[in-house]
Amino acid sequence: MAASFRNVGEILELAGSDLLTISPNLLAELQKSTAPITRKLSPEIASAINLQKMELDEKSFRWLMNEDAMATEKTAEGIRNFNADALRLEKLLVGKI
Repeated sequence: MAASFRNVGEILELAGSDLLTISPNLLAELQKSTAPITRKLSPEIASAINLQKMELDEKSFRWLMNEDAMATEKTAEGIRNFNADALRLEKLLVGKI
């Protein structure tokens, strides 16, 4: 998900994450900014949220995933893109590009 940020606002909503992959253009935008950043994610914030636990088996998970078209399509797109990048990187490493 993180590699597909479209704007700085999306990144700032994940302030507090341990690791993010941010494109160079958005990273440059963040470096230029002097706006304050509010941490959105932390163990303390997460533990204070009262969420109902969902019990899922594989069948239930797959059904819920299938019911969310964006989740299904974006997951598949991400897998295809990461695979294409891995193949391209492999070719670069053996000097075929």
